[in-house]
Amino acid sequence: MTGIRVDLASPTPAYEQIRSQVAGLVSVGDLAPGDRLPASRTLAHDLGIAVGTVQRAYRELEQSGVVVSRRRTGTVVAADAALRAGQGGTGAGSGGLVRSARSFVEQARGDGLDDAAILDLVRAVLRDR
Repeated sequence: MTGIRVDLASPTPAYEQIRSQVAGLVSVGDLAPGDRLPASRTLAHDLGIAVGTVQRAYRELEQSGVVVSRRRTGTVVAADAALRAGQGGTGAGSGGLVRSARSFVEQARGDGLDDAAILDLVRAVLRDR
C-alpha cells in the first residue's frame, strides 16, 4: 500500500489521517476486498510514528467494517468495505460522489491550486456549513 502520508504538524490526529486515507483508498477502489494492509509495525516505521497510532487507525477501520483483522492473515480490506467506506449506496463511489470529487480536484488543479490548497478549500467549506 502506497500513498499514506502523515502530517505531524496538522491539527488532525495521525491516527485519523491514516484512517481517512485508507477509507478513501477503499472508496475509490485503489484497495479492493481481500487486499492486505501493511503490518502496524511496518507502517508505523515507514511513517515515523508510534505503533499504537497505526493500531488505533486499524481498530477504527475495523469497527466501521472497512477492514477485518485476523491473526494469521493480518489486516485485510473487508468484503463489503466499499459500501462502508462510501463507494456503494445512493450517489456514491463508482457513481456520483467519487466522480464529482475527481472532477473538483481536476478543476482546482487546473486553476493552479496545489493539494494543500485544495484541502484547505474543502475544510473551509465544511466549516461554513
